[in-house]
Amino acid sequence: MSEFHPMQLNRRTFLSQTGIGLGSAALGSLLAREGLGASSSTNGVPGQPGLPNLPQRVKRVIFLCMSGGPSHLETFDNKPVLSKMNGQAFPESYTAGQPIAQLQGQALKCLGSISKFQKYGANGQEISDYLPWHAKMADDICIVRSMVTEQINHDPAHTFMNTGTAISGRPSMGAWVNYGIGCETDELPGFVVLSSVGGRNPQPIASRQWASGFLPSRYQGVEFSSTGDPVNYVRNPAGVNVRQQRNLVDAISSLNRHRQQTNGDPEIASRIAAYEMAFRMQMSIPELTDVSDEPQHILDMYGAKPGDGSFASNCLLARRLAERGVRFIHLYHRGWDHHGGLKKYMDVCTGLTDKPTYALLTDLKQRGMLDDTLIVWGGEFGRTPMSQSGKGDIGRDHHIKGFSMWLAGGGVKGGTTYGATDDLGYNAVENVVHVRDLHATMLYLLGIDPEHFSVKFQGLDMRLTGVKPARVVHDIIA
Repeated sequence: MSEFHPMQLNRRTFLSQTGIGLGSAALGSLLAREGLGASSSTNGVPGQPGLPNLPQRVKRVIFLCMSGGPSHLETFDNKPVLSKMNGQAFPESYTAGQPIAQLQGQALKCLGSISKFQKYGANGQEISDYLPWHAKMADDICIVRSMVTEQINHDPAHTFMNTGTAISGRPSMGAWVNYGIGCETDELPGFVVLSSVGGRNPQPIASRQWASGFLPSRYQGVEFSSTGDPVNYVRNPAGVNVRQQRNLVDAISSLNRHRQQTNGDPEIASRIAAYEMAFRMQMSIPELTDVSDEPQHILDMYGAKPGDGSFASNCLLARRLAERGVRFIHLYHRGWDHHGGLKKYMDVCTGLTDKPTYALLTDLKQRGMLDDTLIVWGGEFGRTPMSQSGKGDIGRDHHIKGFSMWLAGGGVKGGTTYGATDDLGYNAVENVVHVRDLHATMLYLLGIDPEHFSVKFQGLDMRLTGVKPARVVHDIIA
């Protein structure tokens, strides 16, 4: 066993134990960022050489995840035949040998939509009465009704949606994007995660859902708290001013240089300036979250009360992050797991998310930012067209064979509906879009060729889109 030397004190441990404001989550993301010295300007963080290697339609992604799995049958996929069969036995030909979550082995009955649908926009997009604010942006969104995925339970389904595989420990899509093309800021993480809660049975979201996997840790997502300080210890404690904090950073850098001279580790030299980044982040985050410069009509449009932890406030913060050059912004709203109380909790979830989603899209559009932003809305899967008896009321089980998501923004054909499920809303049967196809399309819009974007890991060329070629859905691209 080698002898322990005081200089071997882990730098992260040193910072966290001093209690002097370098947030642990932020620092974890920033420690490995290379070559950002004290004199570097805020020009952003470069990606890999040669990327983007396609025309770049969008510069950033905002992914609005309705965690728990919203029902396509109460949102975007109107099924009159299913409604006519309400209460009848669900045809066994659809379900024989198919994976079902909690309804396995039970008598299956058709459950028609509990909502009415109307047509909106120039092309008559069918949208549920649960989503009146979505109806106002019918000409901006492309509804994909033919999504399929491979995992039927929440955590593995999130893992699949976020990483393209059910294997834990692989890089998330936000990490892949940051690795590929970098970000436009060096004062904030390039990948930020926000979450809110409201609805039935909010499923936990593990931090590995935004991890960097085998990619360098600097590309992982950083979760911002929705209440209080976004990052722990981002503000200096009482009695510690900016000059003192500056002196601390200088002292740590001096210790690092001394350590480098002792063992010649080249990684130390490349990381010294990471503390400079963390210091700049301390300066930038308070400004980011201070919404006093937002007009009242903007706050009213979102329905935001900053600091309340709501999806509305997170949507407003997402716009502010996008303005400041963050590349990938992932919002989770937890509460869409509607095994029971379908009517009650559809009211709750859409009441919390419908208007803020409209506000985010509209705000970006008014600022000229929607043209270079991709917004994605959807859950990790859909819900069954069969009823499930839940506590208090009927509900729907998990469903992976056909569900709906939508995309909007730069390069996307707004006002269109793509793909279809069968008459009962069970199987995607027309223009089927796999989750990996969604990933491929996202990368393509960001200017990355998905077939030639890989990292060698354990002897294999690993891709977000998997081993088999994924399809870029050109039909939804303007």
